[in-house]
Parts: sequence; structure tokens; C-alpha cells
Amino acid sequence: MSEKPRVSTLARRIHGWSWQAFPIGMGTGAVYVTLSGLKQHSSTLTTVETIFYFLNISLFILNTTSLMTQAILFPRQAWRLINDPVKGIFVPLVVLSFATIIIGTINYAVPPGHVSPGFIYVLFWIYVAFACFTCLPMLMIWFNQPHDLATFTPAYAFLIFPMMLVGVVAFNVLRTMDPADTRAVGVLVLGYFFQGIGFFMTFFYLCIYVIRIMSTGFLDGHQANGAFVACGPPGFTALALLNLGDHARKILAAHNLVTPAAGDIWYASSVLSALMLYGLAVFLFVFGVLPYWFKVHKHLKEILGCWALTFPNVGWISSTRVLGDVLHIPGLYDVHLVMTILMCLTWAVLFVLTVAAFWKGLIFYSQDEDVLKDIGQDDDDKFSCSTTSTAV
Repeated sequence: MSEKPRVSTLARRIHGWSWQAFPIGMGTGAVYVTLSGLKQHSSTLTTVETIFYFLNISLFILNTTSLMTQAILFPRQAWRLINDPVKGIFVPLVVLSFATIIIGTINYAVPPGHVSPGFIYVLFWIYVAFACFTCLPMLMIWFNQPHDLATFTPAYAFLIFPMMLVGVVAFNVLRTMDPADTRAVGVLVLGYFFQGIGFFMTFFYLCIYVIRIMSTGFLDGHQANGAFVACGPPGFTALALLNLGDHARKILAAHNLVTPAAGDIWYASSVLSALMLYGLAVFLFVFGVLPYWFKVHKHLKEILGCWALTFPNVGWISSTRVLGDVLHIPGLYDVHLVMTILMCLTWAVLFVLTVAAFWKGLIFYSQDEDVLKDIGQDDDDKFSCSTTSTAV
């Protein structure tokens, strides 16, 4: 009786890759975004940020290449991941990863002159299109089937996050543009427009989240990580409003739009709204931290979900620094510094544990039978070892 064919390690890795890999890159991007906002900023710190920026790009290329290869070699598995009611919500994270790269490019490639502001403007429109063409189809897939309230998690809001982040990308792009440039008006308006769509849609998700924990108690197991995703919408919206409002003062005045005082009015209203949203984000963070250690599963195979401890918190942490500037509260700089240090430490711990889980085959690694199920016997020779050999 012949032995069952064995599948190579490479095939099992490619087959087992998933969209949950992108939070690793986003967590890496979270490090240099928070570091870039520190009040005391040295050239050495900029070098460290640049290293994380290139690491983020490398992870993005690795993830996209792996998933593209999976789509070519194992189309059924690729389609299965997209349609999965849980794993499918991570698909839009490819867009968020792209957003962190754009922000890094603005921070580290534009000032030295390696990238022109005109190219950044093009990247902005590419991001907007990328966000729309990714989110809308995934929303159609997700809403085309019922979902149980008892298993609801804030991570479902990932389906909206790329559109919500348009506002954050917009104010970063505006940093490279002349306020008198007519294109700046379009970027400003579009930033507010999509920030409104993203925040209010994700706010509905937050309402459902509160109803869920009222019914079942705090999230437990791997879902406990999702509690930190709830900090994202109010935190990033606060950050976007603070910065878009600041740019509105210059842009609206430069183009004589609405009224002569419109820029200051937009800015003042943005600061007020941002302050309230900042409070909500901090509350949701504390609300997620307090029960976290007692609810989360300490299993290495679930380490990917723990990356939610990083990137969703970038919004309110960065807003802390901006509010310190706006309201002249030096203590907020200290809070920002402490949270940035904690962000770096969290990244270091998660990165080591993720590498360990990868090395042990606990993540991004399919079983032989799952791979063989998705390829025909005629194609087995592409990745199969001999029937008598063992997997590498």
C-alpha cells in the first residue's frame, strides 16, 4: 500500500498564508508613526523610524507576493479566505498597510527630495481608489450573509477602516502641498468626506459592540484582542479632524471659500469634536485593557490577533501629542512619550512571539491533506516531495 503524498514546506506555507499577515506590517508602521510624533526628535530617532519604514515595505511585499502566489496556485483557498465570514474581514487591511507606507514615504522620502510632492498627490488618489474598490465588494460579500450578535467583534469594522483612513492620509498629503494650490482644496474636502463616512459607519459597529458585551460579557479568547480595535475609529477621527482643521485654516483662506472666517470656524469645531472623540477612544482603550489579561487565550497559535494591540491605538496616541500643541498642555507630551515606549515594547514582544509561532509552524502553515485537497493529482508534482520522503 503506497504512502500518502507529502507536500513541500513551501507549498504548505503558501497555502496557509492569510490576510491576517497584514496587521504585522501595520503594527510595524504604528511604531514609526508614533515615534515621528515625539516632541524631542533627534536624527538618530529618524534613522530608527526609517529602518521600521523599510521593514514595513518588506513585509508588505512579502504578504502581497505570498497571497498573489496563493491565488495563482491555490485559487480555491484564496477564494475561500475572501468569502470566510471571519478571515475575510482582514482583506481590507492590505489597503491600511499601503496607507502606512504612504505616510512613511511622506515622512522619510519627501524631505530629502527622493520623492516629489506631485508623486505623493498621485499616491493619494491611488489610495482612495484602492480603498473604495476593496471595501465596497468586501462589504457586499459580508452583508450578503447573516451574522450572529453573540460572536460580533469590533474587528468587523476593518471592512470600513480603509475609507476612514482617507482623512489621515489626506492631512499627511496636505503637508507636502502649497495651500494656494487648487488641488489642496480637493484633498481637504475628500479627507473630510471619507472621514465622515468611515467614522459614522464604524460608530454603528461600536454601538453593536456595546450591545454584544451587554449580552455576553467582555470579549474572551482570541476576540479579546478585538476590543482594542474599538479605539481606532474615534482615535483616528480625532487625529484627522485636528490636522484637517489646521490645514483648513490656510486652504479656505487662500481660496476665499465659504466666508473669510470659515477656516477658523472649521478649525475650532474640529478641535472641539476631536477632544470629545479623544475621550471616547481613551475610555475604550481602558475598557479593553482592564479585562484583557483574564480573557485572552495565551496560545502562541493565536498570536496574530494580538497585533490589534498596536495599530488601532495609533490614532488616539498621536492625537495626544497634537492636543498638547493645540491646548498648550505639556503633560500630554509625557503621556505621548510613555504610550510610544509601550508601543515599541509591545511590537518587540509580538514580533518575537510571531517569529517563534512561524518557526514552529503554528501560523501560515497548512496541513498536507488541506493542500492536496486544493490541487489536482496531476499537479502534485509541482510541490510534492517523493512519497517516501518527509516534508522539509
